Amino acid sequence: MRKTLSVLAAGLVVAALAACSSGSPTSSSTPTASTASLACVNVKSGSVSDSVKIASGFGADPQATFKSPLKTSELQRTVTIKGGGAEVKGGDSIDIALAAYNGTDGKPVAASAGFDGQAAQTISVDANKFVPGIVRAVECLPLKSRIVMTGPASQMFGNVDLTQFKLKATDPVVFVIDTVSKVPTRANGKDVAPAAGFPTVKLAKSGAPTVTIPKTDPPTETKIALLKQGDGDTVVTGDTITIQYSGLLWRNGQVFDSTWTKGAAYTGIVDQFVPGFTKALIGQKVGSQVIAIIPPADGYGAKGNGDIKPTDTMVFVVDILKTVR
Repeated sequence: MRKTLSVLAAGLVVAALAACSSGSPTSSSTPTASTASLACVNVKSGSVSDSVKIASGFGADPQATFKSPLKTSELQRTVTIKGGGAEVKGGDSIDIALAAYNGTDGKPVAASAGFDGQAAQTISVDANKFVPGIVRAVECLPLKSRIVMTGPASQMFGNVDLTQFKLKATDPVVFVIDTVSKVPTRANGKDVAPAAGFPTVKLAKSGAPTVTIPKTDPPTETKIALLKQGDGDTVVTGDTITIQYSGLLWRNGQVFDSTWTKGAAYTGIVDQFVPGFTKALIGQKVGSQVIAIIPPADGYGAKGNGDIKPTDTMVFVVDILKTVR
């Protein structure tokens, strides 16, 4: 799904998202959240995770050291700083700072991210959708915590291709993670009067939209309107955005894809969606809710995609939660 993300040009967060998601938010291949994947596991500390020494405080590059090679056959979690923020729960989207080390030689697995003023990285706290070692590290703990997680690469990375990190399944791995903040789950901008000719949108208490399609023919060009006006950063080309969305078909109102039913927001590069979806987001501010009517020419065109026929016009309601460049 992603070629780059902030300082992790070929790093861990990129690999995690690439392994767990596809290139378009309308794909049906993204796993659905389950009760099991959202349940806290509460991994315990042990002699291996306790042996990792950290040279800096919260928010600073950890400069972790340990006696290598580490010997580990199970996940262990040591909380070196217990924060005072809200508890991280399954299904949350949170921002983290992350460093990863090969326990065999003590060298970084990839460049660290989110420390020393760098942009924090957004993850979904769902072991079906993200690197399990990271999810197991952060869940059930308050924000502003620092965690050391150790374990074999196979358990830490799950289905991520280990060869890109020059790791074997049995290699010991160390993660050091700072939990920074929760990402909002819905747009928080000011309501905007609905534009004429657009579908009507009603929001549940959770923020999930119910969309009613007009009994008219759809427009032949992409149409975009604001439902909420945010006041955050403006989305620009190349940004990595975190969003909630629902996608429907104009012809029958069928919801073909929705983060609201999957239980977690979606993170992707704004330029890598279908053209109409990208047009709807670039230039908008974080906190905004956008509605977009996307005809086939700006969607999947003559090939269609799953339930989306080559002649289908799509409607999206999108909450813009975060942007990073």
